[in-house]
Amino acid sequence: MRLLLLTQLFHPEPNWLKGLAFARALQAEGIQIQVLCTFPNYPGGRIYPGYRQRLWQREEIQGIEVFRVPVYPSHDRSGLKRALTFGSAAVALATLGPWLVRRPDVIHVYQGPATLVLAARVLSWRFRCPFLLDVQDLWPESVLDSGMLRLPGAERLLHWWCDRSYRRAARIVVLSPGYRAAIERRGIPGDKLSVVYNWCDPRQEEPLPEPGPPDPHGLGGSFNVIYAGNLGPLQALETVLESARRVQDRHPEVQFVFIGDGVQKTALQRQAAGLDLKNTRFLGRLTGPELRSALAQARALLISLRDTALTRVGIPSKTQSCLAAGRPILAAVEGEARRVIEESGAGVVCSPEDVAGLVEGVERLVRMPDSEREAYGKRGREFYLREMSFAAGLPRMRDLIREVAKAGHEG
Repeated sequence: MRLLLLTQLFHPEPNWLKGLAFARALQAEGIQIQVLCTFPNYPGGRIYPGYRQRLWQREEIQGIEVFRVPVYPSHDRSGLKRALTFGSAAVALATLGPWLVRRPDVIHVYQGPATLVLAARVLSWRFRCPFLLDVQDLWPESVLDSGMLRLPGAERLLHWWCDRSYRRAARIVVLSPGYRAAIERRGIPGDKLSVVYNWCDPRQEEPLPEPGPPDPHGLGGSFNVIYAGNLGPLQALETVLESARRVQDRHPEVQFVFIGDGVQKTALQRQAAGLDLKNTRFLGRLTGPELRSALAQARALLISLRDTALTRVGIPSKTQSCLAAGRPILAAVEGEARRVIEESGAGVVCSPEDVAGLVEGVERLVRMPDSEREAYGKRGREFYLREMSFAAGLPRMRDLIREVAKAGHEG
């Protein structure tokens, strides 16, 4: 069986979810893989060193055949430039792709931008084969919610395009039951939709070691509540700092640690200084062994997210990595993320932007016996391995791909 992976992100770009490891694992199952993508430019919006844009390029990466086409690369906040990026990629993939790849039995579309379905539909028509739509981002909701698209009539046009895309797909994969319900409300039959949870970077699937050396940041000796990720407006971290202020005198052993970068970092640091917080650390962006050594000092891992229509139906990728880490989770979330943490028994949950709730959650974790906190971490990790891991998700995706191929041949 032959599968074409159609995506805008592929190795060496950081697409660990349905990227190179996914392609190699499917190929090891006997599925012949081709990848059709653009020249690598994410997240900086610049073509990677070692690559030069041309009409097309073929390369082989660890046994996977990859075809690349040109793109207008931009990842800044300009709505027009982002539209040019998505549009140029869709047009190049649609016009050049049919001349580059061999006929597949199934096309797997990693969406991402809904514009990618243009290429999927052209390739599906050209090769008379079905496509499987893997919805990672709800359009047009995500674009409209970001405020980047303000053109008159754009919302109506995108709704029309997305509805047609859902109907043309042979099957649709979604990352949560909330996504499934949202697409069903648009008139798509439930039996066309399958939930396959996203997994975290397989390099993060190993449980964190027990606290101890190495400890390059001097976190040992504190009850560390660690947030690792984007420091942006959607994360509502100013609420966490206000909670830290209230906890500071009651529990001086508690320390809130922020690992990462983002547009809110400077504002958060100013807020912490203005509140005279002695129990807050900002470590910046860490990667690899340095990140794991810092996370190993965590007594709890923090997830915080504003309550919006989109955040309720999705599951932030941080959820999977926190579950896999085997530490108790303190989460200020609603919707699907809250359901997963409560269903798994992985930690303590409160409402988003709830200062009192966060304080209560911290105090619960501080006061409970070590054995109870360890049980939270163990249950969360067991849930991740059973329901969300790469090992759990891969066979589900493989079976769906084969089902779509079989139906396409019979049709």
